[in-house]
Amino acid sequence: MLIVRVLSEPVPSEASLRALETALADAGQPFAGASMLDFCGEVLEIAIPEGTREVVAPLVEEHLAPSAALFADDVIEIPRLVVSDMDSTMIGQECIDELADFAGLKPQVAEITERAMRGELDFAGALKERVGLLEGLEEGAIERCLHERISPTPGAATLIATLSAHGARSVLVTGGFHRFADPVAERLGFDHVIGNRLLVKDGKLTGAVQQPICDSTTKEATLREEAAKLGEGARTLALGDGANDTPMLLAADYGIAFRAKPRTRAAANGWVDSEDITAVLLLLGIDREKWVLK
Repeated sequence: MLIVRVLSEPVPSEASLRALETALADAGQPFAGASMLDFCGEVLEIAIPEGTREVVAPLVEEHLAPSAALFADDVIEIPRLVVSDMDSTMIGQECIDELADFAGLKPQVAEITERAMRGELDFAGALKERVGLLEGLEEGAIERCLHERISPTPGAATLIATLSAHGARSVLVTGGFHRFADPVAERLGFDHVIGNRLLVKDGKLTGAVQQPICDSTTKEATLREEAAKLGEGARTLALGDGANDTPMLLAADYGIAFRAKPRTRAAANGWVDSEDITAVLLLLGIDREKWVLK
């Protein structure tokens, strides 16, 4: 049974629902029923007995144009684990791009970042190249960048606080750097942080990163290891936006691509295209009255 939840503004019309129903029937995957969630009235839930995400997702997008959606193979439950990327997911920026601006190199570094996020470059090689360009930058630029440039994604603190209040453990795992991730995690309420470490000597960046690096393999392994601690049956949620996040999203019960690159969005079993990440809470069916607002 494929369970589909979609968040649309305005709520889908009867005509669009009928068009979706016809398209699904033509594709051999008719739905059993559709209704609005009791406590999240903006969310439409559709049950498709023989549905597959690969067939259903493009049709849902074509006919309902949702700003957020989630496709699950069973009843959707509140996860007991959330593992999230940081840059362009929990915060609205790419830290290394902003840090590069203090060295007058933002365009060069941002171009490499963009290609890596689209999956066009090997992450480790791209990270090494970008950090190498920062060699000699004063260490103090990190704190300046953090305080002047880095801000949470709208709704990020409320998302983590609410999931924590419902019993979820939260882990921030990033291909970025601890010097940014640690304060971001503390501000947003994460339980644990995994990331990379910039090497510094005599008050300046050396242009290198401590080995081994945190990459897509680390992210996926973190999700699996943390889930194993919770035991069988514990639902997991992963959030990310780039190619480096894709394996983690695929490994989670609910892998949601947030304002993501096309390949990552297509691979995930859910997406949020709106700017406010609390859309995830609505997709999970958590009543607004039970949100922990931050």
